[in-house]
Amino acid sequence: MGWLWAIIVGFILGLLAKLILPGKQHSPIWLTTLMGMIGGIVGNAIARAIGIASTPGIDWGRHGLQLAAAVVLVFLGEMAYMSMKGGEQKA
Repeated sequence: MGWLWAIIVGFILGLLAKLILPGKQHSPIWLTTLMGMIGGIVGNAIARAIGIASTPGIDWGRHGLQLAAAVVLVFLGEMAYMSMKGGEQKA
C-alpha cells in the first residue's frame, strides 16, 4: 500500500508542477509521476533537515518543499527528455 500511495502522491505533485511551469511540457506522464515521487522524497528530506518534518496539524511547510522540489525536478526531467528526443517538437 505504501508504493501505491507514493505513486498517487507523485502523480499529483508532478501534475501540479507541470501546471506551475510555464509553456507546454512534452514529457510523458510516467516521467512526470517519477519526478513527482522523487520531489516528494527530496522535499521530505529537506523538511526533516530543517526541523519541520512533523508539526501539529497539516504540514504546509513540508508540502510546500515537496512541491518546490517536484517543480525543479519536472523542469530538469523535461530538459533531459527533450534533449534525448532531439530538441523541441513543433506542434
